[in-house]
Amino acid sequence: MRFKTFARVFWAPGALSALLLTSCATSSQSQDSGTQAAANKLGVEVKNFDTSVRPQDDFYKYVNGNWVKTTQMPSDRARYGTFIELADKSEAALKLIIEEAAAVKDRQKGSDTQKVGDLYESFMDTQRIETLGVEPVRPELQRVAALKSADELPELLAHFYRSGVQSPLMVFVGQDAKQSTRYIVYANQSGLGLPDRDYYFKQEPRFTEVRAAYQAYVEKLLTLAGEKDAAAAAKAIVALETTLAEKSWDRVKNRDREATYNLKTVDELEQLTPGFSFKRYLKAVGAEATPGVIVRQPDYFQALAQVLKSTPLPVLKQYLTYKVLDSYAPLLSKGFEEAHFAFRGRTLQGQEEIRPRWKRAVATVEEGLGEVVGKLYVERNFSPESKKRMKELVDNLRVAFKQGIDQLEWMSPATKAQAQDKLSKFNVKIGYPDKWRDYSKLEVVAGDLVGNVKRATAFEVQHDLDKLGKPIDRTEWGMTPQTVNAYYSSTMNEIVFPAAILQPPFFNPEADDAVNYGAIGGVIGHEISHGFDDQGSRSDGDGNLRDWWTAEDKKAFEQRTGMLVEQYNGFKPIDAMTVNGKLTLGENIGDLSGLTVAYKAYQLSLDGKPAPVIEGFTGDQRFFFGWGQIWRSLFRDDYMRQMLLTDSHSPGPYRVNGVVRNMPEFYKAFDVKQGDPSWLPPEQRVKIW
Repeated sequence: MRFKTFARVFWAPGALSALLLTSCATSSQSQDSGTQAAANKLGVEVKNFDTSVRPQDDFYKYVNGNWVKTTQMPSDRARYGTFIELADKSEAALKLIIEEAAAVKDRQKGSDTQKVGDLYESFMDTQRIETLGVEPVRPELQRVAALKSADELPELLAHFYRSGVQSPLMVFVGQDAKQSTRYIVYANQSGLGLPDRDYYFKQEPRFTEVRAAYQAYVEKLLTLAGEKDAAAAAKAIVALETTLAEKSWDRVKNRDREATYNLKTVDELEQLTPGFSFKRYLKAVGAEATPGVIVRQPDYFQALAQVLKSTPLPVLKQYLTYKVLDSYAPLLSKGFEEAHFAFRGRTLQGQEEIRPRWKRAVATVEEGLGEVVGKLYVERNFSPESKKRMKELVDNLRVAFKQGIDQLEWMSPATKAQAQDKLSKFNVKIGYPDKWRDYSKLEVVAGDLVGNVKRATAFEVQHDLDKLGKPIDRTEWGMTPQTVNAYYSSTMNEIVFPAAILQPPFFNPEADDAVNYGAIGGVIGHEISHGFDDQGSRSDGDGNLRDWWTAEDKKAFEQRTGMLVEQYNGFKPIDAMTVNGKLTLGENIGDLSGLTVAYKAYQLSLDGKPAPVIEGFTGDQRFFFGWGQIWRSLFRDDYMRQMLLTDSHSPGPYRVNGVVRNMPEFYKAFDVKQGDPSWLPPEQRVKIW
């Protein structure tokens, strides 16, 4: 099943990690109020420190080492940490809201309560789901079986796009990156069942094992659906996907916003894909109003047309049959659900157990009716005071970033003026939307889980298609308020902070400012810095992709970012696999520049006065503690392998250690000297913004 997703996030889609900040004081009931107040003001969980490690040697371990040693990974998780803990808290809050709706006996048809309650109960009704078996997707399987030739693929793939079934291509509606005042259709490669193209080709033993397990998984789903020769079909399907993977762009190339901007008319796109009519495809999707199509990987689409033409029809039908089953397996009877988890949860990510059903049901409601439950979440869990304080922090960070631009020694006045113009046009959204989504056209039917998810997917697709030809909706959010995350949009030129991330340890109203500037201040700075990372910096203040740099400044910028790439290429989290410095460059720039500007903002907040020493820690030390403790995390080995190949974010330890060793302020705060593991010679330290 596939609901709407968004590209630019602070963490990674599907990889939210979190923690609820608690007092660093003891749990003794006899503790006096003064000690408790001091602990709250400190805002740092010193119980998680590993004082056997010096901060100069490994700052991440110093701040989080005891937590890493004593925390057990939940059996239903592939990763765990601060983001996940807060996500669990958000999930529990949503459960109360959703179960209240489900408890209403006579729910008025078409009401939000009816939709929430019926969608939740349709997921929880395991007896009905088991009785139905594969029947809920039988109409989709029959559509595939009725395919008479490859010429009929445009309409079938368009139908699958609207119903949430993966195919070798996908389209979506977004702002035109070079004309940000209009919406347009983008076309993107798709169709792979493994997490990344490299999974099909890497020869290390673990990847060989994963490919064998994947073919067995494909065979299992086909067998459950009654395929006569499932083994042969699975082999052919994996071979077809391998061909698609060979033609697919890798993730580093897909980060290049210029390379992936290829504006074509529909007629030009039709000529690019002889044998596959994009004109018919777009008509069947309902995207005829698009002013053109931005093709992200032109040579992939050219190759895809040839692949579809040369692949025997029976193999295409087997492939599409499998895609239907794989896309909907978590919503079907136990055999499908268990097979899906065994491969996608246990084999790919190392999870020991599937998540409890109620949690998966809550996630389904949240994805399908996100702002319906989000509105109630905000009413119960987010205060106006938090929004006001957050706005003050954002304003302070913007002032610090403005000053930072003026003080850059490597940038010319001409480029500085362009950067300041862009910064002045940043839009900021905090907590929740000013205008809530209208779900009145979404039908939810009691007992019809697959149908409900299909309709929710089609509802989201239509919501986007309806934008074509209309003015840009600047009130829209790309995340729900209950999401523990944040993001920057280059075409909107805006930074967005949902309500759920605005709580400890990211934002603690009771804590001293130093910790808040290091934590949520670093997050704010991270998102602002995305507007000036290696890709975000290609857009101007109006959200248009254009080069506003002088040649000399661009060269100086790339020299600094190149140094950062090399630094992160040297980090080795597991086996022979290292962090991909080019894939993670944008996020690493966001971390380094974000924390740098957050530190500057913290110093400005002191207004020339010395920061207080609390529990023996200086203000600068507490600032860095704030950043360090939000990244504590655990990863299973298989999940780490997947992350290193697919995620544009570095693992938690390097989001701490990789950043602080480039900041002179850290050296001063913790007396880092030459010879210490955190030491970098001054000429090797990177400062970008």
